[in-house]
Amino acid sequence: MIRRSFRMPRLLNSLAVALQMMPRGGRILILVVAALTSSLLLVSFGGSLSTLEERLGSLGWTLAPDESLEQRLTIVAIDEKSIAQVGAWPWPREEMARLTRALNQADVQLQLHDIVYSEPGAGDPELLAALEESRGAVIAQVPVLQSDQVVSVGLLTHPVSGASCQQVAAKTDSYLAPYAGFSSVPKGHITPLISSDGAVRQVPAFICVDQKLYPTLAISALLQSIDNDNWEVVLQEGRNAFGPSKTLQLASYPGLEVPLDADGNLRISFQKSPGTFQAVSAVDVMNGDVDPDLLENAWVLVGATAFGIGDIVPTPYSGVAPGVEIQARILSSLLDSSTPYTPRISSVLLGLLSFIYAGILYILAGARDRVSAYCLPLAGVLLPLLTLTLHMQLLASSNLWIGWLYPALFSILGAGLLLLLEQKRLRTDRSRVFNNLNSYLPSDVAREIAFSLPSSSINARRCDVTLLSADLRNFAAFGEARPPEESAAVLHFFFTRAAEIIEKFGGRIQEFKGDGLLAVWDRQDATAARKALTAAREMQRTIDNDRLPQHPPSGLEPLALGIGIEQGPALIGSIGPANRRTHTLLGDTVTVTLRIQEMTANLAQPILIGECAARQLSDFSLESQGSYLLSGLRIPHCLFALPARDVVQRKLSETVNLKVIKGGRSQ
Repeated sequence: MIRRSFRMPRLLNSLAVALQMMPRGGRILILVVAALTSSLLLVSFGGSLSTLEERLGSLGWTLAPDESLEQRLTIVAIDEKSIAQVGAWPWPREEMARLTRALNQADVQLQLHDIVYSEPGAGDPELLAALEESRGAVIAQVPVLQSDQVVSVGLLTHPVSGASCQQVAAKTDSYLAPYAGFSSVPKGHITPLISSDGAVRQVPAFICVDQKLYPTLAISALLQSIDNDNWEVVLQEGRNAFGPSKTLQLASYPGLEVPLDADGNLRISFQKSPGTFQAVSAVDVMNGDVDPDLLENAWVLVGATAFGIGDIVPTPYSGVAPGVEIQARILSSLLDSSTPYTPRISSVLLGLLSFIYAGILYILAGARDRVSAYCLPLAGVLLPLLTLTLHMQLLASSNLWIGWLYPALFSILGAGLLLLLEQKRLRTDRSRVFNNLNSYLPSDVAREIAFSLPSSSINARRCDVTLLSADLRNFAAFGEARPPEESAAVLHFFFTRAAEIIEKFGGRIQEFKGDGLLAVWDRQDATAARKALTAAREMQRTIDNDRLPQHPPSGLEPLALGIGIEQGPALIGSIGPANRRTHTLLGDTVTVTLRIQEMTANLAQPILIGECAARQLSDFSLESQGSYLLSGLRIPHCLFALPARDVVQRKLSETVNLKVIKGGRSQ
């Protein structure tokens, strides 16, 4: 939980930084973050992720296994049938001698006993004699790895020469070996490397005990089959970039090179299907009930397969495979020179593949919004599958275990983070556009436009409103005599301060037009009328009397604020073609309000109120200004104004020093 809370702010900070950068730089930063995060995940959860990589990586074997029958090897299984007829395991040495003699009589070329004869028994001389009479025999010994238990049973024999313990990683002082009476019989170890999930995927080619290297059973079988006396090996570092980290050569087996990893371990091949290994029951061999062709001149692996014996390991094919099958797989791949390995350049290849994926993701992220939105998630799925497919193809065709996890993890994280970045950037851009749109239009109108498809039809609704029209009188003449920058400064102040006041009293700006504005309250009642009048008086007090320039250029009248207020129905909405819409407020109420505002100059009143709004303001003691035929209209309208005592008089002694921020000309 602590790690998660520590990493999430970093990820969010990276996204925030990427958003502030240019799009290209932001995408590169996100890809770098994805690469570092992938490396961090591999370091932090290496065990679990390694298991995932191994299990899915072995699909290259299991999806298309080699079904060709393995005719060089035959497994003699001590199975349930044998135990039922001969007796419980372990068998007396006399029975093992009987089995060995039966194999000798079947003319077996080499018999490998996946069995440790650690304790002396009554029939040892008989068994030893049978082994020595065979054409070739190797028995098992077990140096103990991955255990805290210290044991020293029997006598380890038959180490190799020509290599040193410094060249391998598997070292131990514990072992379980045949007792000394079997010292003349060649031996090989059957110690596997058990992964965290219990599977056996590698076996040490050699294990160092007391500064001597003891070979695995399969390598001992090769040495014994060629030259019983020459167990010299050459273990050297790999030199080819596409070759293994280490190679093993047998002095008595020219031309054979066994690929090993940096620790000197063999990777077990699961290319062959379990059904390709021929197995016969041990009791059938002892009774002579076996096809002679299965044993004559064959290499035989003798081992326990009965479920109750406990020599069971999981494989990609099954969770309950006998251990002797593992030995058969190792020996078969050695005979075929098809031992899988990881090339020395694998990390570079995975890095190059990740770099190519980064380029693909970068291009997709920079595509159009819809392409990016659909293709980035698709790439996050397809690129890992492509990596896994490439790994499986190389494994099946060339026995190369390249790996696939890092590019797959990088592509998933990279696609996800880039998608998150682009969506965040898109949301930010849309929010910026909406905010800009909102600065030009009322918020509800801006929202409707932002989230609706363009239309060429009229989109308007009828509503009751209270309107306020405010205009700067004499501004045209003022602008003619002053620099445009100064006029812009006056208008900017007027619009900004008027908008603050109107929004303060619950209204909204419908539009700024020229040197005037039109504000709206959504209802036609006394409350809306009072708010509009209060806003008008506040505008008169803080803008007209206190802030507009009091000393206009020579020959010009001073600027003054005229405000008209009226209530009534109106049509509000958008009209025009789909490619050029305009938001508007239409109706007789709008026209009347604008004409009332124009009458403020004629009647020398800063605020005039129409008869509909005046009926809602009975408590203000409004004074009638008479009935007038407004410009462009046919029906006379009564106009009202505030009593003289309620009108704030201009303070001619106060002026405002409006500062032009940029531009203008000196006088």
